[in-house]
Amino acid sequence: MRVALDAIPLVAAKTGIGHYTDALSTWLARTHPDHQYDLVSPFDFTLEVQNGALPVNLSKRFTPVRSIFRKWWLVGLPALLQISPVDVFHGTNYCIPLWAPCPTVVTIHDLSLFTQSSTHEAANVTRGKRRIPIMARRATMIIAVSQWTGGEIAARLGIRQERIRVIHEAAREAMRPLPEPECRPTLDKYGIEKPYLLYVGTIEPRKNLLTLVRAFEELLRATRHRPQLVLCGGRGWLDDEVFKMITQLGLTEMVRFTGYVPDEDLPALYSQAEVFVYPSLYEGFGLPPLEAMACGTCVVTSDSSSLPEVVGNAGITIAPRDWKALANAIAGLLSDADKRAHYSRAGLDRARHFSWERAAHETQAVYDEVFDNWKRKPL
Repeated sequence: MRVALDAIPLVAAKTGIGHYTDALSTWLARTHPDHQYDLVSPFDFTLEVQNGALPVNLSKRFTPVRSIFRKWWLVGLPALLQISPVDVFHGTNYCIPLWAPCPTVVTIHDLSLFTQSSTHEAANVTRGKRRIPIMARRATMIIAVSQWTGGEIAARLGIRQERIRVIHEAAREAMRPLPEPECRPTLDKYGIEKPYLLYVGTIEPRKNLLTLVRAFEELLRATRHRPQLVLCGGRGWLDDEVFKMITQLGLTEMVRFTGYVPDEDLPALYSQAEVFVYPSLYEGFGLPPLEAMACGTCVVTSDSSSLPEVVGNAGITIAPRDWKALANAIAGLLSDADKRAHYSRAGLDRARHFSWERAAHETQAVYDEVFDNWKRKPL
């Protein structure tokens, strides 16, 4: 079988969907070397598999394809699929071509544009609310990255459950506990001092960082704990309020912004954190808490959307707007080494329940299903 996957998420510095596209394509090649996977994009892109992430005999199963066609989704990609036929096209980032000579699969990562509109730029909300329902209706099959997201797709977009397949993401292989001597150069690189609390993600309203800053100020005011708060991630939109609050509360010396952190530095940052804190208002899956658990770090996160589905009983969940409860949860972990050790062990065990190998097998099964049904369609 020959499958084309949307590689546009690999064009810029990778965040959640880029990591999904990269990990899925890598494991598809590992688990199904008898198939061909084309990664298509109108822009130049990078792929971990090209840098030695796969043995040579498997990496040859990839064909990076950069097209010069314009109006990509409307004209360019349909024309490319007509000229260079594939058996299935997989839109890894919400989009599929408006018409295609083959069955299509689309991954919908979340519906935050519908449910958390105020945390997105207005132009993106308008465009996404128009585009996503069209893509969902046109796709042969939809992949949701969590049961939560699958339920939202069915309820909000009116999609029948039989057209939705839930396939969980997983932590990447590099995410594992690392000893302090191995991590020290990375901590020094970013000016991080132990002990520290860690957040990883874009600095944007949906991540609820104002609540985290309030909780951090409460922790410093009400307890003897003096950890550094390390915020790792690129700046998003409407992030000025976070910097403003940090200044107003006099926390500038205690908060460290690293900016975007490359993948190779993340295991060290996760591994040496006392607590990973992720009070996001809404997540379609929530990869950072899972990767923190895979590195043996105890997790405090929100009890909303898909996050309880990801962390299970292996992390502490709190109401996302309750900054006092968040401060108390962090203080409880900082004060009790046995409690931290318990959640560290539980997190490692929980992370092993999620597997990119299984995700690749389940995704290929979707390709097989839609292709078989397509072949049986009457002429």
